[in-house]
Amino acid sequence: MISRVWHGWTTPANANAYELLLESEIFQHIRRRQIAGYRGIHLLRRDLGDEVEFVTMMWFDSIEAVRTFAGEEYKVAVVPAKARALLSRFDARSQHYEVRVDMKA
Repeated sequence: MISRVWHGWTTPANANAYELLLESEIFQHIRRRQIAGYRGIHLLRRDLGDEVEFVTMMWFDSIEAVRTFAGEEYKVAVVPAKARALLSRFDARSQHYEVRVDMKA
């Protein structure tokens, strides 16, 4: 399994709007694409005072499934225009990790 990790930051004023956009539009669009090998997404949020950090962790069966999601240049971040408008900064590239242990409680 592959975990695709990405970071983005907003101002505190934009944080709730960004989170709502992710949940109501962007994540739903990803789900509707029905990408073979896509296993889901986690959203993490951390208040840093003068900014709010978001981390997305996507789960895929393979790098080939990641390529289906992101394209041949799969390391480049996929950040729709609506999201860019709310972000103050973000990772230009996503990191990809091979999941070695997946231990559930």
